[in-house]
Amino acid sequence: MKNKLSDSVRPELVEGRASKPLKFSANLSMLFSEFELIDRFQAAKACGFDAVEIQFPYSVHPEIMAGLLAEQQLKLVLFNVAAGDLLQGGEGLASVPEKKEQFEDAITQAVAYAHYVKPEAINILPGRCLDKRQKSRYLETFKENLLLAADTLAPLRIKAVFEAINTYDMPDFLVYSGKQMLSIVKQLKHPNLFMQYDIYHMHRMGENTADFIARHADKIGHIQFADCPGRGQPGTGEIDFQQFFSVIENSNYSGWCGAEYKPVEASCDSFGWLSK
Repeated sequence: MKNKLSDSVRPELVEGRASKPLKFSANLSMLFSEFELIDRFQAAKACGFDAVEIQFPYSVHPEIMAGLLAEQQLKLVLFNVAAGDLLQGGEGLASVPEKKEQFEDAITQAVAYAHYVKPEAINILPGRCLDKRQKSRYLETFKENLLLAADTLAPLRIKAVFEAINTYDMPDFLVYSGKQMLSIVKQLKHPNLFMQYDIYHMHRMGENTADFIARHADKIGHIQFADCPGRGQPGTGEIDFQQFFSVIENSNYSGWCGAEYKPVEASCDSFGWLSK
């Protein structure tokens, strides 16, 4: 495996645009799970990454987190706003009308954390709607909360992003397609609001992910990937990652690509895709 990610990219011209090196980040919530979280920073650096992302970093004090990043010369590019009971099967925070105050507290917490670790983007998970009769009400609440997040993060020069998740892994998830995300972005028209596009989730929902990125790269604030099915590293499933990465290189996307997968073996042995 090469230490410099840019070594693996050939510059070329496609449709009049020069391709650019891809920027990869390691998701420390999924990768290097054989180590304690505070030891995963060193592991990521040793495997050639210059950036990391974490789903929910709040179990580590932000000053300690900032120190770990500085020690390994890593950038934390993304983390999530706290999502309440979402991972326990609940509805989460961001779309539930009765939880608006809790969501505002979660935004305040995320901003306080961001002052130390200085991410490029913060992700707002829409959550579930367990009562389909309430779906339109939940969507309106979510859009209101997205505007609050985008407004709050704009002065800090942090992108507000939100993510669609497949309904096989998370039944009743409120936002589950690129089309839905695109509609919300176009409706709200906030300059600091972007999609977080996860290749695994959208491929699972049957989308042509490469085509979506090629068409809408300017509205995407962060990309995450895993192979499908199984959510393992590239090469373990059916996604053509050579094509996929080529599309990103030659699109208008300039952000990070987050490796958010479950390694089928030790994490450090799962990066064969990176050297290609």
